[in-house]
Amino acid sequence: MRLKIQKRLAATILKTSKSKIKFDGDRLEDIKESITKVDIRNLIKDKAIEKVPIIGPSRVRARKQMEQKAKGKRRGQGSRKGKSTARLPKKERWMNHVRKQRELLKKLRDNKKITTGAYRDLYSKSKGGFFRSVRHIKMYINEKGLIKE
Repeated sequence: MRLKIQKRLAATILKTSKSKIKFDGDRLEDIKESITKVDIRNLIKDKAIEKVPIIGPSRVRARKQMEQKAKGKRRGQGSRKGKSTARLPKKERWMNHVRKQRELLKKLRDNKKITTGAYRDLYSKSKGGFFRSVRHIKMYINEKGLIKE
């Protein structure tokens, strides 16, 4: 049974390719008799002719992976692409660095552990990148005897 014309008409009506058209096996006689677009439209309405649904790739694995990443998994050395600065920019790293140092200095000043002059000196040193870390500031303060008891 050749239903080439019917398939072509159905494809134009449903705006898809001929390979994506499916005929109902029980209604083949009705489909064979239909030769106009109106006939085909009626058959589509009656579900004798259907468009094959487009099935995309499953997102199940992707969702599971995202769930794991949200927990902080799958972020090891082997999963990384790009430099460390691509993952956490230099500026952001610097900001975190300096903010922690300034936080410590303010706490020391407010608790009257260091003088305002010492605070200003340490603050400008921190701004200039003199200190490697918060621990380094503490070591420096102890070495120079800037802490008040």
